Amino acid sequence: MKELALITGASSGIGLDIARSLARRGFDLIVAARREDRLLALKQELQEAHKVQVHVLATDLSRPEAAAELHRRSLSLGEVTALINNAGFGIKGPFLHHDPAELRNMLQVNMTSLSELTRLFLPAMVQQRHGYVLQVSSIGAFQPSPDYAAYSATKSYVLSFSYALNRELSGTGVSVTTVCPGITETEFHEVARHEKSAFLKMMNMKSADVAEMSVKAMLARRAILIPGFLNKVNSLLMESMPRWLSTAIAGGAVRE
Repeated sequence: MKELALITGASSGIGLDIARSLARRGFDLIVAARREDRLLALKQELQEAHKVQVHVLATDLSRPEAAAELHRRSLSLGEVTALINNAGFGIKGPFLHHDPAELRNMLQVNMTSLSELTRLFLPAMVQQRHGYVLQVSSIGAFQPSPDYAAYSATKSYVLSFSYALNRELSGTGVSVTTVCPGITETEFHEVARHEKSAFLKMMNMKSADVAEMSVKAMLARRAILIPGFLNKVNSLLMESMPRWLSTAIAGGAVRE
């Protein structure tokens, strides 16, 4: 079976590097994001370098109808055997200062569209008894994070939902892998309008490294991946602490 992967948020960062990693392995790709010009440049790069088919579907997953549209448009391009739900963004600052429309868009992209895409693509994978789902969460999923209260909550949802779903799918030939990156060299902090502190810069990982580890974990059908030794230690510490203490530490870590 020729593998076909759909990657959301593929125009930059981890999503772009996941596309490169899968193309090196011979996957055909459907790359989706808002910025069509970047997707077209990626298509040319990967088709020339790896002789794979790359399909571009420009979409904005903050639109409530976008997930269903993306699924419908993908059906004509082949049977998707790997779904990579990478699209997402964060808003930094006190919750009371969030723009309601921007907040609604973040909740839609990070949780609702992710859930809908998973629900829409899973039946065909289960029927074929072969498939992979890779959900991009965050190390922020492991503790409440002041100044990222809503964002971290969305990533906690992704982790809890996806970990449970992987168990539900046991024995079907389909697996769900959740990756929880820490600070990564992407456009995330620019979009969130957050200047990294010296502590956060120390934790930086390269997007290409996170992507490669994520693809390996997905293909190995691992339930969860926390890239980087310091991130693993941090997540274990945060989970073992009283909630009030881990919340206070998380709040201090994101201050500029």
